[in-house]
Amino acid sequence: MDHFKERSTRYYRQTPLFTKEELAEREFKCVHEEPAFCYAACPMKLDGRAFCAHIQKGDFTSARAMLERVTPFPLILASGCSGPCGEKCRLAEIGDSVDMPALERAALRLGAPKAGKGLFKIKKKKSCAVFGADLFSLILAAELDRKSYPTSFYVSESSPEEIFEKYAPFLEGDDLNTELKRLTSSDIKIYFDSALSKEFFDETKGNFDVICASAKFRDALGFGSPDDITLVCAGTSLISSSDSCRDVLGACFDARRAAVSADRLAQGLDPSNMRGEEGPIVSRLYTNLKNVLPSSRVPEDEGYTAEKAVEEASRCIQCKCEECIDSCVYLQYHKKYPKILTREIYNNVDIIMGDHMMNKAINTCSLCGQCKIVCPNGYDVAEICLKARENMVSVDKMSLAYHEFALLDMLFSNGEAFLAKPQPGFERCRYVFFPGCQAGAIAPESVEKAYKDLCSRLPGGVGLVLGCCAAIAKWAGRTALHDEATAQLKKALESLGDPVIIAGCPTCMKMLSEDIGGEIKGIWEVLNETGLPEGSAKLGRKIILHDSCSARGDVPMQDEVRALAESLGCDLVETELSRDMTSCCGYGGLVSNVNKDLARKMAENTASDTSLPYLTYCMACRDNFAKIGRESMHILELVYDSPAHDCPGISEKRKNRLELKNRLLKEIWNEDVIEMTYDFKIDFTDEAKKQMEDRMILDTDIYALIDNFRNTGSGMIESATGKINSCVRIGNVTFWAWFTESGENEYTVTTCYSHRMTIETR
Repeated sequence: MDHFKERSTRYYRQTPLFTKEELAEREFKCVHEEPAFCYAACPMKLDGRAFCAHIQKGDFTSARAMLERVTPFPLILASGCSGPCGEKCRLAEIGDSVDMPALERAALRLGAPKAGKGLFKIKKKKSCAVFGADLFSLILAAELDRKSYPTSFYVSESSPEEIFEKYAPFLEGDDLNTELKRLTSSDIKIYFDSALSKEFFDETKGNFDVICASAKFRDALGFGSPDDITLVCAGTSLISSSDSCRDVLGACFDARRAAVSADRLAQGLDPSNMRGEEGPIVSRLYTNLKNVLPSSRVPEDEGYTAEKAVEEASRCIQCKCEECIDSCVYLQYHKKYPKILTREIYNNVDIIMGDHMMNKAINTCSLCGQCKIVCPNGYDVAEICLKARENMVSVDKMSLAYHEFALLDMLFSNGEAFLAKPQPGFERCRYVFFPGCQAGAIAPESVEKAYKDLCSRLPGGVGLVLGCCAAIAKWAGRTALHDEATAQLKKALESLGDPVIIAGCPTCMKMLSEDIGGEIKGIWEVLNETGLPEGSAKLGRKIILHDSCSARGDVPMQDEVRALAESLGCDLVETELSRDMTSCCGYGGLVSNVNKDLARKMAENTASDTSLPYLTYCMACRDNFAKIGRESMHILELVYDSPAHDCPGISEKRKNRLELKNRLLKEIWNEDVIEMTYDFKIDFTDEAKKQMEDRMILDTDIYALIDNFRNTGSGMIESATGKINSCVRIGNVTFWAWFTESGENEYTVTTCYSHRMTIETR
């Protein structure tokens, strides 16, 4: 069949997954990379989150280094910082914000200064002059010096001490001495007792490439207030502070902006362009305060001790948006938040020409949609992964190996195990029961009892369709196969008179609603209307109700199931993963076919409570919970008092579906069934059974292998043990087995494995 031809590596086709605009639109929804609110509010761009993290660990030296990077005079900034970050701190919404200025002062006092002189810097050729009159001028001169410009600083004061006494009178003691040392040890040429007049300016300006001045000096020169921070005067660029420079933080910020303008002018560039992000910004970051308790600031008193500083910094909640990562095992496993994951998937589909390393990641999303619910902006990773699967399948870039077993299993459900019959005595039915392929595979007794019950209590006839709703093909991105399966179901339903569909599975209900339409009810709704049948189990104990991923957003379905469970005597316990917040059991999206370990982690995350049993209304959920050792039951098992096996294997599931069909044909429709049998018997060791389950090898595959060996004699015998090794190719897979003849027409299989290589014998 064309659907099951492996992709060719000789030809390369490509269809864009998204336009660049569509990609940007999706990426914009993810706010994981948005800055913290403290950083966004700080004009100096001090990352308060990282700053507090250093202090929380007692690393005051790293915290001090951060301050020294944002300004040439960190003690001036720390002593006079107005702390605009405090207003934006999320903690301020429930208590006191973090006292960042106090922590800055503590870091500078407790942290070690930078050792050595650092890297050697070559001085630039262009020169700058700063005419001082305030704190802005002092900081600007130091900013230009840090940019390696030969800088001259003209001041009317007579000494460095007088400069600081006038410009930064709040500094005293050791802080004053430290900042004095910074100034005097710099390469700034300071010209004391300068006559800061227009005449002096006119005489001096020709000696420099860029002239910088404070707003006060600019006004004294009679230039007035420019629209921005640059002014061209007699062919010389004059960089000045803005009139808003009224405090320490404003002076530091204006000095930084002025230094950027001077740098661009010195390079012959337009100072108004390519400046980057300056000043306070608005952050779109989302931070959940649900589990954050209000707290009060630690009093600074005469200055924090190391212990007190750590205590105050530890109040920082390290604002970040990880709602989806906290909830989604898939994102945790791949260690990528949605924006990065989307970009890598986009590159995998649209750009990469060789190995597609993201194919496995694309195919291990359960497509459950939980991410869209928990994300404050509705980021839908499932939509992206599904589109990527469909895209790569359409251009033969997706390996068939990921989903071939599941797709063949779907074809088995819609082939050998398929059944579409009206209730005896009716040609057209008012209802049809569609239990879903997993129900027939895991709990065939419940399906049989449910159908017989519906037939006995619903008027107008109840037909039966045993098959798959085509969810498997959709999840695999196999659009053509999905359309064929949907067309088959439509034809079967038409033959029954397009009846009201009674779905026994939430996924089937969702798929049939989307693909076929018409009136569809869940069996839980019908049972609530008709009442429970005789003999229903009464649980009478606490139980956790797990909602199916497919019921997300369907409040009526969720309510109907709860009503039915309560009528069965269940004392329901709601968890954080209830209703729309539910997480996947590991079956959705065919995760277990691609990564069994991840599927198990999903099941363990969803059924994390080990003290109570789980009640489900999806048979796959009930099965996956049983596989990890959780006590679980499907609601139909309670209704019809028909507990299923804990977790049937893949071969038993197929056998259950086929036997259910054959048994119903005999018992209800009185039809003879021809069953295929082999004239030999196989026993499987426990190790072989485990290997077959892990490697998705059916017992029918091994029967075909040994039948081929019996007919052709193709194989190898290990002389020391008498074990036989043989293989057979079925479809795209070569199956191997080690076995022994344990009697006449009896074999014992000890080892099984498979691969997708073709074996040729000569």
